[in-house]
Amino acid sequence: METNIYRPTERTLADVVKVFWQEKRENAGFSHEVILPKGIVEIVFNFFPETTFNGKVYDKNFIIPKCFIQGYHNSSIKLDLPRSQFLFGVVLLTAATKHVLHVPAGEFARQCIDLTLVDASFCSLWHQLAEKETFQEKVALFSDWLIKRMTCLSAREQVLNKLFTLNTDKHFSVADISDWLCYSPRHLCRKFYEMTGMNTEQTLLYLKYLKAMNLIHNSDLSLTQIAYSCDFSDQSHFIKVFKSFTNLTPKEYRNKKSVVVGHLFENVR
Repeated sequence: METNIYRPTERTLADVVKVFWQEKRENAGFSHEVILPKGIVEIVFNFFPETTFNGKVYDKNFIIPKCFIQGYHNSSIKLDLPRSQFLFGVVLLTAATKHVLHVPAGEFARQCIDLTLVDASFCSLWHQLAEKETFQEKVALFSDWLIKRMTCLSAREQVLNKLFTLNTDKHFSVADISDWLCYSPRHLCRKFYEMTGMNTEQTLLYLKYLKAMNLIHNSDLSLTQIAYSCDFSDQSHFIKVFKSFTNLTPKEYRNKKSVVVGHLFENVR
Protein backbone atom coordinates (compact mmCIF):
# COMPACT_ATOMS: atom_id res chain seq x y z
CA MET A 1 0.00 0.00 0.00
CA GLU A 2 1.27 3.46 -0.92
CA THR A 3 -0.12 6.44 0.99
CA ASN A 4 0.56 10.16 0.52
CA ILE A 5 -0.63 12.97 2.78
CA TYR A 6 -0.25 16.74 2.52
CA ARG A 7 -1.57 19.28 5.03
CA PRO A 8 -1.52 22.77 3.50
CA THR A 9 0.10 25.52 5.54
CA GLU A 10 -0.33 28.52 3.24
CA ARG A 11 -3.28 30.58 4.52
CA THR A 12 -5.31 30.59 1.29
CA LEU A 13 -5.55 26.79 1.22
CA ALA A 14 -5.34 26.12 4.96
CA ASP A 15 -8.60 28.05 5.52
CA VAL A 16 -10.39 25.62 3.21
CA VAL A 17 -8.56 22.27 3.07
CA LYS A 18 -7.64 20.17 6.09
CA VAL A 19 -5.68 17.53 4.19
CA PHE A 20 -5.01 16.06 0.75
CA TRP A 21 -4.42 12.31 0.59
CA GLN A 22 -3.78 9.58 -1.94
CA GLU A 23 -3.87 5.83 -1.56
CA LYS A 24 -2.82 3.05 -3.91
CA ARG A 25 -3.28 -0.61 -3.10
CA GLU A 26 -2.33 -3.60 -5.19
CA ASN A 27 -3.53 -7.06 -4.13
CA ALA A 28 -5.02 -5.65 -0.95
CA GLY A 29 -4.77 -8.07 1.96
CA PHE A 30 -8.19 -7.15 3.36
CA SER A 31 -11.57 -7.60 1.71
CA HIS A 32 -13.70 -5.41 4.02
CA GLU A 33 -13.27 -1.95 5.50
CA VAL A 34 -15.43 -0.23 8.10
CA ILE A 35 -15.18 3.56 8.27
CA LEU A 36 -16.47 4.98 11.53
CA PRO A 37 -18.04 8.47 11.67
CA LYS A 38 -15.08 10.88 11.38
CA GLY A 39 -16.70 14.32 11.32
CA ILE A 40 -15.34 15.38 7.94
CA VAL A 41 -16.53 16.61 4.56
CA GLU A 42 -14.54 14.72 1.97
CA ILE A 43 -14.24 14.72 -1.82
CA VAL A 44 -12.86 11.46 -3.24
CA PHE A 45 -11.71 10.66 -6.78
CA ASN A 46 -11.71 6.98 -7.70
CA PHE A 47 -9.21 6.31 -10.51
CA PHE A 48 -10.19 2.65 -10.92
CA PRO A 49 -13.90 3.29 -11.70
CA GLU A 50 -14.09 0.14 -13.80
CA THR A 51 -13.42 -1.89 -10.64
CA THR A 52 -16.55 -2.69 -8.64
CA PHE A 53 -16.27 -0.89 -5.31
CA ASN A 54 -19.38 -1.67 -3.29
CA GLY A 55 -20.42 0.07 -0.12
CA LYS A 56 -23.22 0.19 2.40
CA VAL A 57 -24.30 3.21 4.42
CA TYR A 58 -27.41 3.28 6.63
CA ASP A 59 -28.27 -0.19 5.31
CA LYS A 60 -28.41 1.11 1.74
CA ASN A 61 -26.12 -0.43 -0.87
CA PHE A 62 -24.25 1.76 -3.33
CA ILE A 63 -21.43 1.52 -5.88
CA ILE A 64 -18.70 4.11 -5.40
CA PRO A 65 -18.64 6.45 -8.43
CA LYS A 66 -15.50 7.95 -9.95
CA CYS A 67 -15.99 11.18 -8.01
CA PHE A 68 -18.09 11.62 -4.88
CA ILE A 69 -18.55 13.70 -1.75
CA GLN A 70 -19.58 12.62 1.71
CA GLY A 71 -20.56 14.79 4.64
CA TYR A 72 -20.92 14.11 8.35
CA HIS A 73 -22.02 10.56 9.15
CA ASN A 74 -23.43 9.29 12.43
CA SER A 75 -23.19 5.62 11.45
CA SER A 76 -20.42 3.49 9.95
CA ILE A 77 -19.80 2.99 6.23
CA LYS A 78 -19.01 -0.57 5.15
CA LEU A 79 -16.97 -1.24 2.01
CA ASP A 80 -16.19 -4.37 0.01
CA LEU A 81 -12.66 -3.69 -1.16
CA PRO A 82 -11.43 -4.59 -4.64
CA ARG A 83 -7.90 -6.01 -4.79
CA SER A 84 -6.62 -2.87 -6.53
CA GLN A 85 -7.53 0.69 -5.53
CA PHE A 86 -6.35 4.16 -6.51
CA LEU A 87 -8.01 7.01 -4.61
CA PHE A 88 -7.25 10.72 -4.27
CA GLY A 89 -9.07 12.63 -1.55
CA VAL A 90 -9.54 16.18 -0.30
CA VAL A 91 -10.89 16.83 3.20
CA LEU A 92 -12.59 20.23 3.27
CA LEU A 93 -13.02 22.28 6.42
CA THR A 94 -16.68 22.19 7.37
CA ALA A 95 -17.54 25.88 7.23
CA ALA A 96 -15.55 26.32 4.00
CA THR A 97 -17.52 23.75 1.97
CA LYS A 98 -20.16 26.17 0.76
CA HIS A 99 -17.44 28.58 -0.38
CA VAL A 100 -16.12 25.89 -2.72
CA LEU A 101 -19.23 24.02 -3.86
CA HIS A 102 -21.78 26.79 -3.19
CA VAL A 103 -23.76 24.21 -1.23
CA PRO A 104 -23.51 24.00 2.61
CA ALA A 105 -21.87 20.88 4.04
CA GLY A 106 -25.07 19.84 5.82
CA GLU A 107 -26.64 19.03 2.44
CA PHE A 108 -24.20 16.12 2.14
CA ALA A 109 -24.72 14.77 5.68
CA ARG A 110 -25.34 11.01 5.94
CA GLN A 111 -24.81 10.58 2.19
CA CYS A 112 -22.22 9.63 -0.42
CA ILE A 113 -23.17 11.66 -3.51
CA ASP A 114 -21.87 11.49 -7.08
CA LEU A 115 -20.30 14.94 -7.46
CA THR A 116 -20.77 15.05 -11.21
CA LEU A 117 -24.51 15.29 -10.45
CA VAL A 118 -23.86 18.33 -8.23
CA ASP A 119 -21.43 20.08 -10.58
CA ALA A 120 -20.69 18.81 -14.10
CA SER A 121 -17.22 20.40 -14.03
CA PHE A 122 -16.06 17.58 -11.75
CA CYS A 123 -16.15 15.20 -14.71
CA SER A 124 -13.52 17.30 -16.49
CA LEU A 125 -11.56 17.71 -13.25
CA TRP A 126 -11.49 13.94 -12.77
CA HIS A 127 -9.94 13.46 -16.22
CA GLN A 128 -7.37 16.20 -15.59
CA LEU A 129 -6.36 14.66 -12.26
CA ALA A 130 -6.18 11.16 -13.78
CA GLU A 131 -3.61 12.44 -16.28
CA LYS A 132 -1.29 13.69 -13.53
CA GLU A 133 1.35 11.13 -12.63
CA THR A 134 2.34 12.25 -9.13
CA PHE A 135 0.51 13.11 -5.93
CA GLN A 136 2.17 16.54 -5.89
CA GLU A 137 0.85 17.30 -9.37
CA LYS A 138 -2.68 16.31 -8.36
CA VAL A 139 -2.48 18.54 -5.26
CA ALA A 140 -1.25 21.47 -7.37
CA LEU A 141 -4.00 21.01 -9.97
CA PHE A 142 -6.79 20.71 -7.42
CA SER A 143 -5.42 23.69 -5.46
CA ASP A 144 -5.44 25.87 -8.59
CA TRP A 145 -9.00 24.78 -9.38
CA LEU A 146 -10.04 25.48 -5.78
CA ILE A 147 -8.52 28.95 -5.54
CA LYS A 148 -10.21 30.06 -8.75
CA ARG A 149 -13.71 29.25 -7.50
CA MET A 150 -13.63 29.75 -3.72
CA THR A 151 -14.97 32.79 -1.88
CA CYS A 152 -13.63 34.19 1.39
CA LEU A 153 -14.66 32.89 4.79
CA SER A 154 -15.96 35.25 7.45
CA ALA A 155 -14.20 35.56 10.80
CA ARG A 156 -17.05 33.62 12.42
CA GLU A 157 -16.70 30.78 9.93
CA GLN A 158 -12.99 30.55 10.69
CA VAL A 159 -13.82 30.28 14.40
CA LEU A 160 -16.31 27.48 13.64
CA ASN A 161 -13.68 25.63 11.59
CA LYS A 162 -11.39 25.73 14.62
CA LEU A 163 -14.16 24.22 16.74
CA PHE A 164 -14.99 21.49 14.22
CA THR A 165 -11.35 20.47 13.75
CA LEU A 166 -11.07 19.91 17.53
CA ASN A 167 -8.32 22.53 17.58
CA THR A 168 -9.02 23.42 21.19
CA ASP A 169 -8.86 21.65 24.54
CA LYS A 170 -11.77 23.62 25.96
CA HIS A 171 -15.33 22.34 26.30
CA PHE A 172 -18.04 24.68 25.15
CA SER A 173 -21.74 24.81 25.85
CA VAL A 174 -24.33 26.17 23.43
CA ALA A 175 -24.43 29.37 25.50
CA ASP A 176 -20.62 29.70 25.35
CA ILE A 177 -20.53 29.42 21.55
CA SER A 178 -23.54 31.71 21.10
CA ASP A 179 -21.83 34.40 23.19
CA TRP A 180 -18.49 33.82 21.46
CA LEU A 181 -19.98 34.31 17.98
CA CYS A 182 -22.68 36.83 18.98
CA TYR A 183 -25.37 34.48 17.65
CA SER A 184 -28.69 33.74 19.28
CA PRO A 185 -29.04 30.06 20.27
CA ARG A 186 -31.67 29.64 17.55
CA HIS A 187 -29.43 31.13 14.85
CA LEU A 188 -26.50 29.01 16.07
CA CYS A 189 -28.68 25.90 15.75
CA ARG A 190 -29.46 26.85 12.14
CA LYS A 191 -25.76 27.39 11.39
CA PHE A 192 -24.80 24.03 12.91
CA TYR A 193 -27.52 22.23 10.99
CA GLU A 194 -26.37 23.94 7.79
CA MET A 195 -22.86 22.59 8.33
CA THR A 196 -23.36 19.19 9.97
CA GLY A 197 -26.99 18.17 9.45
CA MET A 198 -27.33 18.11 13.26
CA ASN A 199 -28.61 20.60 15.83
CA THR A 200 -26.29 22.25 18.37
CA GLU A 201 -26.66 19.69 21.17
CA GLN A 202 -26.21 16.77 18.75
CA THR A 203 -23.16 18.42 17.17
CA LEU A 204 -21.45 19.12 20.51
CA LEU A 205 -22.03 15.50 21.60
CA TYR A 206 -20.63 14.35 18.24
CA LEU A 207 -17.51 16.48 18.78
CA LYS A 208 -17.00 14.84 22.18
CA TYR A 209 -17.16 11.43 20.51
CA LEU A 210 -14.64 12.52 17.84
CA LYS A 211 -12.20 13.82 20.44
CA ALA A 212 -12.53 10.56 22.38
CA MET A 213 -11.90 8.45 19.27
CA ASN A 214 -8.75 10.43 18.49
CA LEU A 215 -7.48 10.06 22.05
CA ILE A 216 -8.15 6.31 22.04
CA HIS A 217 -6.23 6.03 18.79
CA ASN A 218 -3.31 8.34 19.52
CA SER A 219 -2.73 8.22 23.28
CA ASP A 220 -2.03 5.75 26.06
CA LEU A 221 -4.59 7.34 28.35
CA SER A 222 -6.95 4.96 30.11
CA LEU A 223 -10.56 4.95 28.97
CA THR A 224 -11.53 6.52 32.29
CA GLN A 225 -9.07 9.35 31.71
CA ILE A 226 -10.39 9.84 28.17
CA ALA A 227 -13.99 9.98 29.40
CA TYR A 228 -12.98 12.68 31.89
CA SER A 229 -10.88 14.57 29.33
CA CYS A 230 -13.81 14.67 26.88
CA ASP A 231 -16.24 15.91 29.53
CA PHE A 232 -18.49 12.86 29.66
CA SER A 233 -20.48 12.66 32.87
CA ASP A 234 -19.20 9.17 33.65
CA GLN A 235 -17.78 6.02 32.06
CA SER A 236 -21.24 4.60 31.38
CA HIS A 237 -22.27 7.73 29.46
CA PHE A 238 -19.01 7.62 27.48
CA ILE A 239 -19.57 4.00 26.44
CA LYS A 240 -23.21 4.64 25.52
CA VAL A 241 -22.40 7.64 23.30
CA PHE A 242 -19.39 6.00 21.63
CA LYS A 243 -21.38 2.87 20.85
CA SER A 244 -24.31 4.89 19.47
CA PHE A 245 -22.03 6.19 16.68
CA THR A 246 -19.82 3.17 16.04
CA ASN A 247 -21.67 0.08 17.31
CA LEU A 248 -18.46 -0.59 19.27
CA THR A 249 -17.45 0.09 22.84
CA PRO A 250 -14.34 2.26 23.33
CA LYS A 251 -12.44 -0.85 24.43
CA GLU A 252 -13.48 -2.77 21.31
CA TYR A 253 -12.32 0.12 19.11
CA ARG A 254 -8.95 0.26 20.87
CA ASN A 255 -8.49 -3.48 20.28
CA LYS A 256 -9.51 -3.34 16.60
CA LYS A 257 -8.00 -0.02 15.50
CA SER A 258 -5.74 0.14 12.44
CA VAL A 259 -3.02 2.66 11.59
CA VAL A 260 -5.71 5.06 10.29
CA VAL A 261 -8.02 6.77 12.77
CA GLY A 262 -11.59 5.55 12.37
CA HIS A 263 -10.81 2.81 9.82
CA LEU A 264 -11.12 -0.89 10.61
CA PHE A 265 -10.05 -3.67 8.25
CA GLU A 266 -11.54 -7.13 8.31
CA ASN A 267 -11.34 -10.55 6.63
CA VAL A 268 -7.76 -11.13 5.59
CA ARG A 269 -7.61 -12.62 2.08
